[in-house]
Amino acid sequence: MKLKIQLQHPNAKAPTYGTDGAACFDLYAAEINGMSYIGDIVYAGHPMHINTGVAFEVPDGYMLQIRSRSGLAFKHYITAFHGTIDSDFRGTVQVMLTCTDACEDTPPLKINIGDRVAQACLVPTPRVGFEVVEQLRLTERGAGGFGSSGV
Repeated sequence: MKLKIQLQHPNAKAPTYGTDGAACFDLYAAEINGMSYIGDIVYAGHPMHINTGVAFEVPDGYMLQIRSRSGLAFKHYITAFHGTIDSDFRGTVQVMLTCTDACEDTPPLKINIGDRVAQACLVPTPRVGFEVVEQLRLTERGAGGFGSSGV
């Protein structure tokens, strides 16, 4: 499958797969907090706004799902807002990075123009109809949530 993209910023880089077996492709920073020529440090409690400079033509019946990069999350506690790019959106994909914790043994990380900041994957999104019923099928779990299935 070919996914059409448009580079809409001078610093924009086409997405790439890190390995042949990667499920998601990497997205790169073209602009950081409104700046096209300088990076910034991700501090706890101060979200960073990243413009990837790339627009996608997501096919009908799919969405582009934005996800965190595991290396940033595990090594630096930096996560990307898990966003959804709908098939009818043609604007530049934006990413919001946040640092979830300020650990004393982990120095703040500077994100630079051209750095990999998030990953994305194409996900099928079947359209569904809705049927109003008097009762839903019963299950063992029922309405239990938020840890009800155990630790």
